[in-house]
Amino acid sequence: MQFGPTITEQLGRARADLRMGVPIVLTGAPSVVVFSVETISADKFAELIKLAPPYLAITARRAETLKSFVIDQDVARFAIPSDKTLAWVKSVADPSEDLSSPLKGPFEGLWDGQADPARVALALMKSAQLLPAALVSVLPNAAAFAKEHNLTALPYEAAQTHLGQAGVLSDIITARLPTIASPQGKLHVFRPDNGSDEHYAMEIGRLNRADPVLVRLHSACFTGDVMGSLKCDCGPQLRAALDEMGAQNGGVLLYLNQEGRGIGLANKMRAYSLQDQGYDTVEANHRLGFEDDERDFRLGATILRDMGITHIRLLTNNPAKIAMMEKQGINVVERVPLQVGKNGLNEAYLATKAAKSGHLL
Repeated sequence: MQFGPTITEQLGRARADLRMGVPIVLTGAPSVVVFSVETISADKFAELIKLAPPYLAITARRAETLKSFVIDQDVARFAIPSDKTLAWVKSVADPSEDLSSPLKGPFEGLWDGQADPARVALALMKSAQLLPAALVSVLPNAAAFAKEHNLTALPYEAAQTHLGQAGVLSDIITARLPTIASPQGKLHVFRPDNGSDEHYAMEIGRLNRADPVLVRLHSACFTGDVMGSLKCDCGPQLRAALDEMGAQNGGVLLYLNQEGRGIGLANKMRAYSLQDQGYDTVEANHRLGFEDDERDFRLGATILRDMGITHIRLLTNNPAKIAMMEKQGINVVERVPLQVGKNGLNEAYLATKAAKSGHLL
């Protein structure tokens, strides 16, 4: 029996290392050492320059905001001029000072070499909820380098395959939880096998699985759900969904830990800061290097199937959720609108959701 980590477990290690500023190694052709631009220290950057001069990898979304030509479709690879410092590298990755310092180029795009290691590196940054920007150095003896420095090493082709797959979820515990919505309730905690955040399913009342179940797929929103933020409608939607389930004496709230449309709380706050500079929600995400929505709604379908639920009435204003549920074999027999929470401070946010993300508001 092998006790070493599987590729899924290696990816979990890699995410944790990158968040701490520790590099990882991706083996293949070519093999590379990878740092997160966000977490690399000045000392390690200086040593990396001596070891094997890196290139900078950012997403096409970020490159577009920098007015740079993208060679590799979804990823941009730039040479780092010898006179540029770590501060310059970080300014290319982080848009916080784009308005005050808009001219960061000219950029020298790399035409040669394999782009897949950079592509995997950026996917890892996203899954670790870091800024999607990486320093990548080609290192012929990368496997030996990883062993010498006790670094996580994994083949980038296998990593690329597994990063695109939904994690395996296990219902690790279910317990009775009476709530204001209903004294009869149960909370399920689902743990993924890839070391990422746990997700929750709250049963409200008594479910009759023979009939379509009232369901809400709710993405975690610390600012709205907990702090009562007026910048979004998440908190009111959460409470209205629970109230409706209580009134109908049955329903399931799926609480998915995909803060900020899947980019994490820190990046969500970066997006908020950009919104204060005049960008809308989608523009802010793109400027950070993310897509409009990075969430994985396959998680919700997996949880519902595990609970024996395949026919639902979905509380949502988002057609994308309906399409994903249907694609994953969950029959959405009815969309139940959830139009609450509009106020004077989130009108522009809701208008953007309707105009650019297709929400039915």
